[in-house]
Amino acid sequence: MSIDNRVDLGLKDSAAGCACCSRASTSSDAETPASAGSSDVLVSGMTCSHCVASVTEELSGIEGVEGVSVDLNAGGTSRVTIRTSGPVDAAAVATAVQQAGYRLAASPS
Repeated sequence: MSIDNRVDLGLKDSAAGCACCSRASTSSDAETPASAGSSDVLVSGMTCSHCVASVTEELSGIEGVEGVSVDLNAGGTSRVTIRTSGPVDAAAVATAVQQAGYRLAASPS
């Protein structure tokens, strides 16, 4: 799958581990907004469809997010593609992922 309009959100990894049963929150100093189009973030700790559903639900609640798709790498780092209608604050993305109980990994290149 090729993404032509990638935006580096500048989000950082805090650690790894599944959050299906235990919710762990981390902090992020990301402040760069994503522009309209599509952007990818990497999320650590997702292992199953429940994990995907949790992250998708939280990210979908951000104003301007039109769609979310997840390429699950169970137990590893999963690529999450966020389609937006306009700018979306990177801190809001980080917060949504944390509220779902997962952690952002290093930004995709």
